[in-house]
Amino acid sequence: MFTFLEATSDIYQGHFGEFTISKRDRIEVTIYRGALLIAALTFGLGVILIVSVESPSSILPFLTGLFLSFALALGVSLATIHIYMRALHRTLQICWILGTLAAVYLILTQPEPLALAIYEHSLNLFGVGWLFVALTGIFFKEAFCFNHWETKILTGIVPLLLLGHWFNGLPPAAERMLLITWAGFFLLFAFRKILQPIPPDIGDKSVFAYLHQNHQPSETYAVKTD
Repeated sequence: MFTFLEATSDIYQGHFGEFTISKRDRIEVTIYRGALLIAALTFGLGVILIVSVESPSSILPFLTGLFLSFALALGVSLATIHIYMRALHRTLQICWILGTLAAVYLILTQPEPLALAIYEHSLNLFGVGWLFVALTGIFFKEAFCFNHWETKILTGIVPLLLLGHWFNGLPPAAERMLLITWAGFFLLFAFRKILQPIPPDIGDKSVFAYLHQNHQPSETYAVKTD
């Protein structure tokens, strides 16, 4: 049933030598993609509720649960993503930790639901926003490695919406449209990742091995595909 996860005898030619794709490589890619899909689905469901429910106050507690599910799934994807530069990988993970801790702090200390606390207070958005910095990092990585047009758009939309709201530079209608676009393209990206063949998605493992052996960052091969 899960034969696509089994290692094969195929040998691939990399930039610094030959390499094979192990079962662990395949499992990590599958977990990464599955976590991204869960993150996209929970985010998309939250956006649907926000734009379609006449009385948003009635769904605010449910949005908190969706956000925590989204954050957890994003954390799993960041734990299983393969990136050549360890410093970049750790930076994205630290951003996720900061944003998640800020969200948990708000849930435990603020009287209003999480969504309202973030929407109405710029300082709270600054704290939780680090989580979306990590998400944007994934979008940028995918755009750089695979030239996905939707992730190129998402790399611009996410900071535009968050910074626009933070500085009160966007009207509500524009924020609503950007949020819907974000959710739609995020779902499209996540479903496209599920359909990609696994071997090309793993990348050149010889580059990772070379960097590991030499313990130095690479200026030419900055990002490893998942």
